[in-house]
Amino acid sequence: MKITIGSDHGAVELKEEVKKVLAEFAGVEVKDVGTFGTASVDYPDIAEKVCADVVSGESERGIVLCGTGLGISIAANKIKGIRCALCNDVYSAKMSREHNNSNVLAMGGRVLGFGPAGEIVRAWMTTDFAGGRHERRVNKIMALENK
Repeated sequence: MKITIGSDHGAVELKEEVKKVLAEFAGVEVKDVGTFGTASVDYPDIAEKVCADVVSGESERGIVLCGTGLGISIAANKIKGIRCALCNDVYSAKMSREHNNSNVLAMGGRVLGFGPAGEIVRAWMTTDFAGGRHERRVNKIMALENK
């Protein structure tokens, strides 16, 4: 599985920790689209890069990070084909995959510590979409893009 990850300046340290967690998974390839320092960058630009890989199929999933996770998740969800879930706990991460088939995970570098963030990533990576009645709902979510 290929994962594209990106962060703004508010979550560069968290991004490096998340990459370490992703390295625990055999067969996971990580593409980092930046940013790579603490100089200010605009999170919509990072969201666009990550989500372009997901929408094109270059990556199966994406992870986006900013100071709170809010701005970058809003930006990501403006991109057709993206179901980005801002998760601050393990249960939400699991449900975002199981019920919503999220293809992008968002977290905040100024909100979460490295330990909790790692557990969220592990839950998100290991939870499958349940399908069934949830598939109908996800299809309805995706249809909203065309209204």
